[in-house]
Amino acid sequence: MKYPIHFFVNDEAMDLEVEANKTMLNVLRDQLCMTGTKEGCGAGECGACTVIVDGKPINACLVLAPEMDGMHITTIEGIAKDGELSPLQKAFVSHSALQCGFCTPGFVMSGTALLMENPHPTRPEIIRAISGNLCRCTGYIRIIEAIEEVANQYKGGE
Repeated sequence: MKYPIHFFVNDEAMDLEVEANKTMLNVLRDQLCMTGTKEGCGAGECGACTVIVDGKPINACLVLAPEMDGMHITTIEGIAKDGELSPLQKAFVSHSALQCGFCTPGFVMSGTALLMENPHPTRPEIIRAISGNLCRCTGYIRIIEAIEEVANQYKGGE
């Protein structure tokens, strides 16, 4: 059975019919061709599918597609503006905070959600914010440093 839903992705209104057994991740990747959000585990353990819903990071693999009705979703494709990478994306590049890149979108989305809520996080707050994201390549230090760089830019810009 299919359900009609209305929601927003990266500030664009969407109307779709979705199957009850599909997830937000399936809809984003398969129906909307937004492949930046990755499927790592499919069980909410790795954070590769992290998106921002109403300002909060969530695992897209854990949300059933019909539950998307009315949601405002931001994906990795939606944080760059006018073809320019976001400050956090730029910091990930400058700090070499990516290796294979598979987990990178999830980390960027978790970091973005943190900085939206708290532009001045401490290192322990950053570590807590990315604790739901797993990486097998980087060792996390460069990821933390990239988020700290953007947080320090916010502090200097006030």
